[in-house]
Amino acid sequence: MRVAFVSMHTHHTRDTPAIRRRTRLIRLLNQTEHAVVVLCSRWWDGDHPTFEHEGITYRAVDGECSPNHFIAKLPLALRRADPDVVHIPNTPARHARAANPVCRMLRIPMVVDWWAVGDDDAAGDCRRVASNADRIVAPSQTVETVVREYGGSEASISVIPEGIDFSLIESAPVNTEFDLVYSRHLDEHANVETFLLALAELRDREWSAAIIGNGAAAADIERTARDLRIRDRVSFLGELDDEQRVAVLKGAHVFAQTAEREPFATNLLWGLACGCVGIAEYQTDSAAHELIEQKSRLPDTRGELVSTPQEFADEIVAAGSLEHRTIDPAYERYDDSKILDRYLTCYRQAIDNYGLF
Repeated sequence: MRVAFVSMHTHHTRDTPAIRRRTRLIRLLNQTEHAVVVLCSRWWDGDHPTFEHEGITYRAVDGECSPNHFIAKLPLALRRADPDVVHIPNTPARHARAANPVCRMLRIPMVVDWWAVGDDDAAGDCRRVASNADRIVAPSQTVETVVREYGGSEASISVIPEGIDFSLIESAPVNTEFDLVYSRHLDEHANVETFLLALAELRDREWSAAIIGNGAAAADIERTARDLRIRDRVSFLGELDDEQRVAVLKGAHVFAQTAEREPFATNLLWGLACGCVGIAEYQTDSAAHELIEQKSRLPDTRGELVSTPQEFADEIVAAGSLEHRTIDPAYERYDDSKILDRYLTCYRQAIDNYGLF
């Protein structure tokens, strides 16, 4: 199978959760017998149209990261790539909308990987993408609902969550320095304040907390911890490599999930797989509840959904009665290899179904 990933930006030019998700998939797929080509704007030096990096082939659709030029040149790029299936993000919606008639003309099924609607995406474009894609991949039921609201049919949507490297969790050391952990990119949606307010309620108890991640909101979050008089007990670790982060998670007892926007709560998944008790604040635009609420969580998952800092503090205290774990074998079902199999199944369905019409 030959899969063409279409995206103006790659992880070389922009860092977003959706791009990180797609990059992991490209790397995993590239390690199989299947062929991968990435159609993107040129991010490498020189004007040569094709560039191979870390075993992955990149082909320049345009050299300017210009949305209009990218759309105009995409038909020829798709024709030259000659893939069996096209994998494209839902945003920018104009790109996915423009790719659809080209794929129809070339008789190539188009799989849309839907993470979140972009700020510049028009509702009409989103509706056309949702209704015209051959298959749509959503990371959670929360996102699936959004896709259906835009007109996507239930039969066309595959819910494929984020994956984890379970072998890393098995092999990583244990860092027992911290009792409670928050881990995420610290942007305007991080909402670490809820976690800090809960910790402030427990300032008379013994605990140590770590915040993993960096971002534009980091300074404000640290200032809040100082204002609440708990800064000396909260360590800001910044960005950690995967093994360091997993070591902290394996040593912690509670993972705090409070972010306001999470199409899939990837960091919470890592925390649960590392044996943490997950405590999540309910947020309308977050899918975190899908991992820990009673109706959808894995059997024996330890976690609770809360609505206020006081409830959060109460659950931290309650978690103290539970045994400490460094791994939860049940989460091996989220291993990258199993997630890759689900993508391959989705691609095959798109190809098989396309041949019926």
